[in-house]
Amino acid sequence: MIKVVTLQHVYGKSRERMTSLLKTLIENDLKNLEVKVDISTTLKKWVELFLEGEDEEVSANLLISRYGTPAVKAEHGKKYTGFLQAFLEDAFLVNIGIHVRVETEELKALGSGKPKQLASRFGLIPNLPVEIEVFELKKAIKTRFTKKQLDLWWKWKKASTDRVTVNGATRSEIKYSIKKTGHSRDIYGIERLGLLEHAIVCRENTDGPGIVASIGPLLHSEIGVVIGDAHRRMCRKIG
Repeated sequence: MIKVVTLQHVYGKSRERMTSLLKTLIENDLKNLEVKVDISTTLKKWVELFLEGEDEEVSANLLISRYGTPAVKAEHGKKYTGFLQAFLEDAFLVNIGIHVRVETEELKALGSGKPKQLASRFGLIPNLPVEIEVFELKKAIKTRFTKKQLDLWWKWKKASTDRVTVNGATRSEIKYSIKKTGHSRDIYGIERLGLLEHAIVCRENTDGPGIVASIGPLLHSEIGVVIGDAHRRMCRKIG
């Protein structure tokens, strides 16, 4: 038997439900391998997998390469995948295995405003996966979002369409909520951001906040919305 602690954490009100969803998704990743999977969570809520079978070692390597493992310390110059945890008065809090802060000074690349304002502007919600880099380890750990991460958020903001961010839900659950509320024709598709984190891409004439109001009651999720600047300009022109 091999134990693997993955860089995937359990969050939200219904942790049993989320653990069950994650187990199903991970089993699907390993469906062509001879291995049995048991899932639990560590004290810090990271997903812990117990693999047993002929392909347990191959399975462990596959899961580590796909999901990573939580960092035990920060190293200078290294990039890390983590999850947004909170938007404080003076920083974004990110969990990479340890909690690190992206201070206000390093958030200027997102424009002016306090962390909570920036998060709202870019549709950011807790538990979205992000990529950071450590650039100083003197008195404190100093981190910033990578260019790749910032470029993605600016791509959303400058788009001709709105995007709705959703956490703690499978693609099929989101598709069901969209179909149930009659919005299938109002979106282009659903982008996967993480295992249970997604972005709904609206069509040009679709109002993102309206989608949130409709599907919100059907999902056990936190939801954010980013209004595309090009979409906003088009709406003003039409108005």
